[in-house]
Amino acid sequence: MGIKVQQAISLAVAGLAAGSMPAAIERDPVRDAALKKLASVAGERGWSVAVLRDVAGPEADLFFPGGPVEMVEAWSDLCDREMMTAMAETEEPRLSQRVKQALLIRLPVDPAMRSGARKGFGVLAAPCGRGALRRSLMRTVNAIWQAAQDDSSGMTYMTKRFTLGAVYGATLLYWLSRGQNEADLAAFVERRLAGVLRLGHLKTRLSGGHKAARHAEPYAASA
Repeated sequence: MGIKVQQAISLAVAGLAAGSMPAAIERDPVRDAALKKLASVAGERGWSVAVLRDVAGPEADLFFPGGPVEMVEAWSDLCDREMMTAMAETEEPRLSQRVKQALLIRLPVDPAMRSGARKGFGVLAAPCGRGALRRSLMRTVNAIWQAAQDDSSGMTYMTKRFTLGAVYGATLLYWLSRGQNEADLAAFVERRLAGVLRLGHLKTRLSGGHKAARHAEPYAASA
């Protein structure tokens, strides 16, 4: 994974707190089918109009007038939706473990998907793709909380999404570079979430008192 991709992802994660939730992008079954065909070969052949036409038909590019950047952004949204569907029947009672499940489903140990994602983030790391990268990360973080069945609102809603943005960004970079082992990836996610929980407990101790503990609890629960 290139330095430019790492820098672009880190900058996009840092900018999540300053942005509002982006609008939903176009969704269509035929468009989704074209994306899946492209994603299956993108690791080897890249994200391009020519490859899309080759694998999904000569007019498939009409679905993506924005070119490769739009393709990768739409594919990220499709992966978010598939993750949410996979999480719909979870019976895990703990929020932190539901978040972990969602993260590991969203970033599976799949060589073809990781390879395609590396090429995709190369597209979004270009100056013309930075906005799409930030939007994609924000949608994914929000989708993970939705999949985890979190119902927070107000400042807690924003705090949790910003906190998870940092966790997801770190996990994403690890997954892209070294995410070929499921146990190692799961352990990495556990460490990141445990770090958030420890920070929440530390804030509670520093602020002191039962009232502060009650206010800090939703934040700590986000781990």
